[in-house]
Amino acid sequence: MQVSLQWLRELVACSMPAAELAERLSMAGFEVDAIEDLAARAAGVVVGFVEERSPHPNADKLSVCRVRFSAAPGDDLLQIVCGAPNVRAGIHVPVALVGAHLPAVDLTIKPAELRGVASSGMICSLRELGLPESSDGIAVLDDLLSDVPPLGTPVGPSLGLDDQVLELAITANRPDGLSMQGIAREVAALTGAALTLTAPAPQVSAVPLPVAAADAAAIEAGGLYSLTAITGVKVGPSPDWLQQRLERAGLRAINNVVDVTNLVMLEFGQPLHAFDSERLALLGPAGSASADPGAIGVRQAGDGEPFEALDGSSHRLTPEALLITYANQPVALAGVIGGSNASVHPGTGAIWLEAAVFAPQAVRRSARSVGLRTDASHRFEKGLPREVTLAAADRAAALLVELAGGEIQGRWLHQVPVDPRPPLALRRDALHQLLGPVLVDGVADDLADERITATLEALGCQLEDSEEGWWVTVPPSRAMDLQREVDLIEEVARLVGYDHFASHLPDPICPGGLEPAQKAERLLRRALCAAGLQECCSLSLGPAQAPVSRGIGLTTAERVALANPLLAEYGHLRDSLIDDLLLAARRNLQASQPGFWAFEIGHVFRANGDAADTDVISEAKLAGVICGERRSELWSSAGKPRPLGYYEARGVLQQALGQLSLTCDDRPLQGHALLHPGRAAELVLEGRAVGWFAQLHPAQAEALDLPEATHLFELSLEPLLRAATRSNRWQPSFSPYPTVPASERDLAVVIPASVTAAQLLTVMRKAGRPLLESAELIDRYAGSQVAEGAASQAFRLRYRDARRTLTEAEVEQAHAAVRQAVEKQFDAQLRA
Repeated sequence: MQVSLQWLRELVACSMPAAELAERLSMAGFEVDAIEDLAARAAGVVVGFVEERSPHPNADKLSVCRVRFSAAPGDDLLQIVCGAPNVRAGIHVPVALVGAHLPAVDLTIKPAELRGVASSGMICSLRELGLPESSDGIAVLDDLLSDVPPLGTPVGPSLGLDDQVLELAITANRPDGLSMQGIAREVAALTGAALTLTAPAPQVSAVPLPVAAADAAAIEAGGLYSLTAITGVKVGPSPDWLQQRLERAGLRAINNVVDVTNLVMLEFGQPLHAFDSERLALLGPAGSASADPGAIGVRQAGDGEPFEALDGSSHRLTPEALLITYANQPVALAGVIGGSNASVHPGTGAIWLEAAVFAPQAVRRSARSVGLRTDASHRFEKGLPREVTLAAADRAAALLVELAGGEIQGRWLHQVPVDPRPPLALRRDALHQLLGPVLVDGVADDLADERITATLEALGCQLEDSEEGWWVTVPPSRAMDLQREVDLIEEVARLVGYDHFASHLPDPICPGGLEPAQKAERLLRRALCAAGLQECCSLSLGPAQAPVSRGIGLTTAERVALANPLLAEYGHLRDSLIDDLLLAARRNLQASQPGFWAFEIGHVFRANGDAADTDVISEAKLAGVICGERRSELWSSAGKPRPLGYYEARGVLQQALGQLSLTCDDRPLQGHALLHPGRAAELVLEGRAVGWFAQLHPAQAEALDLPEATHLFELSLEPLLRAATRSNRWQPSFSPYPTVPASERDLAVVIPASVTAAQLLTVMRKAGRPLLESAELIDRYAGSQVAEGAASQAFRLRYRDARRTLTEAEVEQAHAAVRQAVEKQFDAQLRA
């Protein structure tokens, strides 16, 4: 938003310098990106009079001019060589003296010699002064100005180059900042200066607008649509003051009708559009003498429907575009741009002035569908208050009567009645608790009630006292932003100044740190990396079905859908980490990598029920893939590939879990279509299943183009961290290193093949207490040497008493207890 300082000072009595005002606005939330001093464009340029013009002796297109730039008698004339075709004797011109710098063309004037003739200065064109040109050649002040200033007078003020323009960055929550009145209210609230807004224009009486039910539904999405009929309009150039205001705001002057709509848009923030009502009549049924307001409609565009915009561009529309139609023919893209078939032109004599409020999302979709972003759509997309719309239409109608000689015939209006907004409760204690004390003469004290009320009233709010504070009625211009109590508190803090509040640190100040669970998670990540796995991070959004599971036919269930996704391909929450890891493994192997060892810690999501409005449950998971080789040398395998076996891959995971003193028992796992039927285990921690480890099913490995020796694991993160942070693991007690020897015994038993080593070890450790120090599996055999359905398992047991050396009898007694427990529990037979 470009703000003219002269125009701003007409609305608010603020004489603050531009730099200081920019600082105040920036601190209050309206960041000033730049300050342009228009006077710098014409610094060193004065009014001159061409007394004599003669042809250049050595160039046909150059002229040698004798220019007087001072009214004092006896002053020498400047000799200036000029190449403009319209230079002649007897005219007043802008003259850039030697030493002047023209930033519009980045030129510093110096004495020069052109084709052998000396030249001291330059006669300027409008372009060289940074102004739009209406004709080729130099600027002739006699044609541009009604009263030419005296000779030697700076030419800038006469051409409107005596202003400063602030370029403001307006945030999305402050649509009022896109209007001069909104900025004026802000400056008045910041500085305490008196607000002198333009007096309201006379209201135009309105009658209901006849529209069809479908059109009424489209209008009601925004809430208001009006047409003001004005006849006797004479289209022509706008007055200089109007053109200068538009130019300083970054807009181009077109004609008095269009310029009035743009001026009111800048003043109120409400975009307007003028239709040529005579052109509209031609779009209706043959023989229509005048335009019929009942033929106006609002609808979505058809797929591929053509539209010619008034800027000359052609578009093929999509159903996302919202159209204003007459006799079902598009005449404007609602809130974005008008159509060429009903635009104002030099021969226009009667207009319909459109003032409406369109739904922000509808305008945003329309602008995006055609790739256009206009000043009007920019304002509609941020949201406009309905209370300003008709006031802006009244102001524009009054200006058209004044500047275009029009006559107001009446207004058609369709609007949805709305209930008045209830006042907001502002509690005194809530404000003081959130903002803290303010510094007054170096003393910290709560903000006074008088200052709170004065600050809010400066914004246009109306306050009524209550027991706990105030009831605040927000003005329509700020209703889009001030909707909660905390918004009012923010306004008080912003306008008082954040730098005026006292600094107060929390009392008492406690050092921060990580929770035990956070430390354990970091340790787990480092342990997995130390075991050879790389950490991955994939998107938590994806398609409706998991790509891997769907591709191999495991599931057709859809994931949890987002209510408003940005892209359809990323419109659902993931329900597994394994899918992305398997796809990453395939990409790496296809890129000639020897292996892919990776893990990810992240959240997966599932719906808590079947209904659409059920809650979504989030669960943290640890998942990983061990696929192919990961070695830094080749001599141990003579350069031949040697993928990990099942137990080697399981040992990689156990190596990482061992850093947290976690030992998981393995139980057979079957029935999972993604996993190998005979090489899958459920991982049990502290008696509860926390996940699984398995080899990928051969059929699925082939479908995914992965090697058969691909191993997967997935565990719930919360039980792992909870077990790792128990006091006996997280804070281990000290135990001295044993100084007495240990006794080792081997135990080999034949048991049913369904009994796992983990089950045997659990029984052994319990029966061997307190002398059994460790027990580990050293061999497992199933084959012709044992009975069918049975297996031989051999264990090495170590016995020790930390205080003394055990006798042979004590060791045999403990070992016998272990043997008897195994035989009793599993019907085991001692192998010879």
